[in-house]
Amino acid sequence: MPKYCVLEDDRLCTDCGHCNMCDLDPEKVCDNCMRCLNRSGADFAQIEIDAVYTTEEPPEEDD
Repeated sequence: MPKYCVLEDDRLCTDCGHCNMCDLDPEKVCDNCMRCLNRSGADFAQIEIDAVYTTEEPPEEDD
C-alpha cells in the first residue's frame, strides 16, 4: 500500500522531509520545542483534531 504525503493529500510520499521542518524556521528540522503552539502559560497544550482516519487510503473529497 503506497504512503501518501501528509502535506498534500493527492501526492505520494517521496521522503522529501518537508513534513519534518519547523513551522517558524523553515531552515530547521522540528525538534518539538512547541513554540509554534503559542503556549499561553497554561499547564497543557491543545491541538484541535478535525478528523481521525483509520486507513492509509486518502479520504474521499466532499463535494
